[in-house]
Amino acid sequence: MWERIGAMVYKEVRQMLRDPGTIAMMFMFPIIQLLIFGVAINNDPRHLPMAVEVNDNSPVSRAIVAALGTTSYFDVTEVAGIYGAGERLLAEGKVQFVLTIPADFSRALVRGQRPQLLLSADATDPASTGPAVAAVNQAVNSALAQQLVGPLAQRQTGAAPVDLVLHRAYNPEGITSHNTVPGLLAIILSMTMVALTAQSVTREHELGTMENLLATPLRPIEVMVGKIVPYFGIGVVQVLVILAAAAFIFRVPFEGSLALLLGVTLLFTLVCLALGFTMSTLVSSQVQAMQASMFYLMPSILLSGFAFPFRGMPVPIQWLAETLPPTHYIRLVRGIMLKGWDWRLALPESFVLLAMLLLFTAIAIRRYRDTVA
Repeated sequence: MWERIGAMVYKEVRQMLRDPGTIAMMFMFPIIQLLIFGVAINNDPRHLPMAVEVNDNSPVSRAIVAALGTTSYFDVTEVAGIYGAGERLLAEGKVQFVLTIPADFSRALVRGQRPQLLLSADATDPASTGPAVAAVNQAVNSALAQQLVGPLAQRQTGAAPVDLVLHRAYNPEGITSHNTVPGLLAIILSMTMVALTAQSVTREHELGTMENLLATPLRPIEVMVGKIVPYFGIGVVQVLVILAAAAFIFRVPFEGSLALLLGVTLLFTLVCLALGFTMSTLVSSQVQAMQASMFYLMPSILLSGFAFPFRGMPVPIQWLAETLPPTHYIRLVRGIMLKGWDWRLALPESFVLLAMLLLFTAIAIRRYRDTVA
């Protein structure tokens, strides 16, 4: 019996070693997980882009701006002197935080009136606001320690001379579902559209029906469209279910245009379908198609900004994440639903998705022609 079992084990090992997908799963999957969880994911992000709206041109305000630039939590990318400029930068997604220094801030400080500083955080992208608030307080206190000297030194005794007010923009109550439910559109569509479509061509080979398909006068683009239309219908149903749940169950606010959201969702769905069809032309079995889907889905979930702060990742990882379609779609859906983006703000991310659609479609058609040949 043991000899027969040993022969069977030997046979399975030989067969496994001849399968490139299994070898990739054995070595690459744990390596990718180690890189993502050990290097990319960071729950204490640093060097977050910040804008400072200075409505009080005084030495104290300039000292606060300089002190913020020395912290490791923020990179002060914009210093604006126009009222409302910081809020616009926050809405466009160019910065993660905005510190507003009100008019007559230094005068109120000298008079001992304990003026307020407003720190606005973009709560549509999960970020660690607690350490950020502590870092702002530390920077402000450091700046005031240099400015409140001589007769003004007594302002540093007792209660803090400045009151820092935190405002979580677009999600003031910090409700988790307001961030995760819109992002689930990208994750669920990616999981179903890519994984199901990736098996379309390989299923024909395994069932022995590819020869019948090649005997038809269908051109590659016609075969591709015919295969993805049924899965597109599945995606439409999923989108409607998620949007209905977001509106009636989770009460996610909707500030933008429904037509614009449906338009970019249609574009993203087509990108996922084209990517899945491309994968199906690159592998030879349904098992390999599923393995390829897993290699795509795990980074899409963890690196796209859905679960962890996008700006908290190292810059090279951010460049890698920019090549993933969910990264751009999550920005679009959160921007439209929570920030009220119009078509002008949605254009840059939409153009990236359109370019991905054209690229994946061209590769899929070319690969299918090679398969036919």
